[in-house]
Amino acid sequence: MTKFYDALETRSADQRASEQSEALQVQITRANSAPGFAAHMADVDKAAVKSLDDLVKLPVLRKSDMAKAQASRPPFGGFTVKPARHFHHVFQSPGPIYEPGSTDHDWWRMGRFLHAAGVGPGDIVQNCFGYHLTPAGMIFESGARAVGAAVLPAGTGQTELQVTAARDIGCTAYAGTPDYLKVILDKADEMGVALDFVTAVVGGGALFPSLRQEYANRGIACLQCYATADLGSIAYESPAMDGMIIDEHVIVEIVTPGTGNPVAPGEVGEVVVTSLNPDYPLIRFATGDLSAVQPGQSPCGRTNMRIKGWMGRADQTTKIKGMFVRPEQVAALVDKHDEIVKARVIAARQGEMDTMTVQIESAGGNDLVYAKSVVEVLKLKGAIEVVAPGSLPKDGLVIEDQRVYE
Repeated sequence: MTKFYDALETRSADQRASEQSEALQVQITRANSAPGFAAHMADVDKAAVKSLDDLVKLPVLRKSDMAKAQASRPPFGGFTVKPARHFHHVFQSPGPIYEPGSTDHDWWRMGRFLHAAGVGPGDIVQNCFGYHLTPAGMIFESGARAVGAAVLPAGTGQTELQVTAARDIGCTAYAGTPDYLKVILDKADEMGVALDFVTAVVGGGALFPSLRQEYANRGIACLQCYATADLGSIAYESPAMDGMIIDEHVIVEIVTPGTGNPVAPGEVGEVVVTSLNPDYPLIRFATGDLSAVQPGQSPCGRTNMRIKGWMGRADQTTKIKGMFVRPEQVAALVDKHDEIVKARVIAARQGEMDTMTVQIESAGGNDLVYAKSVVEVLKLKGAIEVVAPGSLPKDGLVIEDQRVYE
């Protein structure tokens, strides 16, 4: 029998809509006290928003809008209801974009996902999300605390030490990107070490069916969530593994990319999220991710809307090894060297790992110099292929994702 996180998960559709409509009106009033939002929604009749259906009357907020606002009103662009010094953390994501953070109970709402995955008191979570600058490590640590689990704040790298710590401490759950757990398990096999992982809670990249099955074959139940640095938890899998259930404290719309107009039920569109976080009231925030509403209700008994999971990007921005690579970063790489004509990033898979190849059109240049620039600009290591000017396809792509998601 399913043990739910709280009563919100089993609300009727009418009750959820009514309660979220009330919360939305409060959130709009709260957001209007933040100067960034007041400017963003200056020409909108906010009083006309009475229900969830009225959200379409409000403008969509995009990352590009946030970046411009943060440049003029650092660090948060005037989109928080309190100053940076009153938060517990300030994070920096690629862009750079700055996000607030708090140690208040389950501030990012990740506890709901961990509970659904079966993590709780008695578990020790090896948290392999990064703790440096970006918030993923703290997001999952906050969720672990919310469900009463202990945490090994492992971060990434130093795989032999990760294996040793997991063995010595008796870690029972892994948190991190989907493919890094395989790195740890393979290293443990190489070292002749048996680990106690029975659960994996993953995010930050695609969980391929073959990789999930490999973990299952090892006795590890692997579930994934959909979260961002700005919004925290958006949706999550339950053990039913039938779509991703929307978190109870966000409102999700699926819209035609580049607009704020809802798509027809079941059609693929851009995920736009309204957060009910009182400290950081993001309203109609465009994630740039594509998904679609999955009809019906989860077999696990949770009643909220489901989406089909991540189905690509509305633009060419692509997540590789858990990090976003954006077209503007590729442009910056080209601008960094006078001799580079153009560049193309190719995301692929080798075994169960993401790979990145950067093809560079140049009449000359040094591979090692280019490799260093790739790390500096894209924040990832990748293979370098220097090709003659005019060699790359003229199809408008600067980021090509060759991975197969089915």
